Amino acid sequence: MKKTVFILIIIAISFTGGFAFHTVLAKHSSAAATPKKATGIGGIFFKCKDPKAVREWYSKHLGLSTNQYGCVFEWRQGADSTQKGLTQWSPFKETTKYFEPSTKDFMINYRVENLEALVKELKANGVTITDTIETAEYGKFVHILDVENNKVELWEPVDTEFEKLGKQIGATTTK
Repeated sequence: MKKTVFILIIIAISFTGGFAFHTVLAKHSSAAATPKKATGIGGIFFKCKDPKAVREWYSKHLGLSTNQYGCVFEWRQGADSTQKGLTQWSPFKETTKYFEPSTKDFMINYRVENLEALVKELKANGVTITDTIETAEYGKFVHILDVENNKVELWEPVDTEFEKLGKQIGATTTK
């Protein structure tokens, strides 16, 4: 009788341990199979006749802390509130070629994780990639076209370096 109880306990422990191990592996593999893509807005860029006047208007009337590039909004990251996040707001001269091949007057920049893996996935799904990944101290960038040919900028940020760059030019953030 003791031997039978002992064997049943061993079987139950083995089953429970195996189930737990399988559950952990399943969660890990499903997380790896679906990596995060866009994690937030990295920037809003738009065309205007007089970027300087637009920056001054937004500074005066809405309190944006502007510089020659626009404004940087500072916020706290949801996953870790001790970490800052930054979003760029930039008016561009209406004659800029930066938004091409799109003919729209705006471009959205999305913050992403693991840009190289995302670009591979996008290419495999037939998404138009308009350039190659560019790397700077403050992150990696690439441009794509959405279904309506809006140019979209993808940015894998290094917020600490982006903030250092702003401090180098004497910029302050809008909080």
